[in-house]
Amino acid sequence: MTSGILAASFLTTHIALQAAFILRALLRPHREPSARMAWVLVILAVPAIGMLAYFLFGETNIGRKRAARYREASRLISEPKAGSSEAGDFDLVSPRHRHLFRVGQSISGFGPVGGNAAELMPDSDAAIDALVADIDAASDHVHLLFYIWLEDRNGLKIVDAAKRASGRGVTVRAMADDIGSRKMIRSRHWGDMEAAGVNVARALPISNPFLHPIRGRVDLRNHRKMVIIDNGVTYCGSQNCADPDFRIKAKFAPWVDLMVRFEGPAARQNQWLFVQDWMAHVDEDLRDLLEAPPVAGKETGIVAQVIGTGPTVRSSAMPEMFEVLMHGARDELVVTTPYYVPTEPMQSALCAAAHRGVRTNLVLPARNDSWVVAAASRSYYSELLEAGVRIFEYPHGLLHTKSLTLDGEIALIGSANLDRRSFDLNYENNILLQNRDFAVRLRARQRDYIEASSEILASDVASWGIGRRLWNNSIAMLGPVL
Repeated sequence: MTSGILAASFLTTHIALQAAFILRALLRPHREPSARMAWVLVILAVPAIGMLAYFLFGETNIGRKRAARYREASRLISEPKAGSSEAGDFDLVSPRHRHLFRVGQSISGFGPVGGNAAELMPDSDAAIDALVADIDAASDHVHLLFYIWLEDRNGLKIVDAAKRASGRGVTVRAMADDIGSRKMIRSRHWGDMEAAGVNVARALPISNPFLHPIRGRVDLRNHRKMVIIDNGVTYCGSQNCADPDFRIKAKFAPWVDLMVRFEGPAARQNQWLFVQDWMAHVDEDLRDLLEAPPVAGKETGIVAQVIGTGPTVRSSAMPEMFEVLMHGARDELVVTTPYYVPTEPMQSALCAAAHRGVRTNLVLPARNDSWVVAAASRSYYSELLEAGVRIFEYPHGLLHTKSLTLDGEIALIGSANLDRRSFDLNYENNILLQNRDFAVRLRARQRDYIEASSEILASDVASWGIGRRLWNNSIAMLGPVL
């Protein structure tokens, strides 16, 4: 009798908990219907695991204290005022493309600024060498922010350069994500930098994962890769602070990245993002850096706009940017990304571009370091190919470059992938550019990727067995959960 009462009580409690989690998943704002459906399915199919997974990973929650610090940092530095250099000048942008930069401005508050020089680095090693040279030439400050910073050859080159700069009186601030750079942060090199006078900080520090639903989801990360030197030079792109052979995932190496060195007013816009990140973690007021006169741009140069997204920015920000670019294409659209798990509107936007006659190319790695993403990505191939999108898989390492070129005039580069993690969970930084010469140079790099790749044809996808298709589609269905 007693065991029967206990069993009934347990069942009632279980059903009540399950119903509560389902209601929470259904009522949570800023969530796509497909994500709600995926969570409800998981909670119903595997209740104990599903409820635990939802508790740990079900909501984009950075934690009250962290959110408050980000809001306070944003309040202190505020948005660029009208007429300031960061507010930009939309007359610099061709009328046909102004709406693209308006979307960017609605995200970070920055407008397009002209007079920038941009150098597309030849490869990852060259990018590190150029960065070391700029750090060695710094006269006032160096700001470093990386998602992954490894204690390998390139990673230690930057450590040594930071220590040298600090030793000659330059203020150096170095921030790295607490999960992505955990080995570096817990190594002696991190302590050596601090002992040498480098100001170091962990982005989104982690503790007990079971406390993080209260303190903030453990997998909300700072995925940015950027450097700002003396308010006038900045680096932006897909490259982490590491060797191309990427020791922690060597079997997928080399990592094929893209990094761009900018000189001019765009550096100050990246500075705003760094200052916000720094002040959200460190009790140091850096507003003076944003009040200093920006570095003067060239009379002729690239028009650029920094776009920063993350869990404390509206959830639709990064998807909106990609979607408006896809819808804006009239002649050619080329996208490279290592991770393709799009929102439904983004998949539709890419297909729509091809349907209206735009030459649309999507370049992905042939071997992905995430089996989940690899399966989910390929579930979209059939619809893309039917629409006329050409798909290429790059076989010579992990193509990690995140880039988009539009009609040979507009380009987007940065840290954001075309996947749910970049859209919902990560802090990202991208730069939108208008300049035909730069777009042509970037398009040439994309062409190199395509020429080295194998094209995926409709016949290839049709030859996949039912088991493979079922696996890909099942993983994609759970994409919002995974």
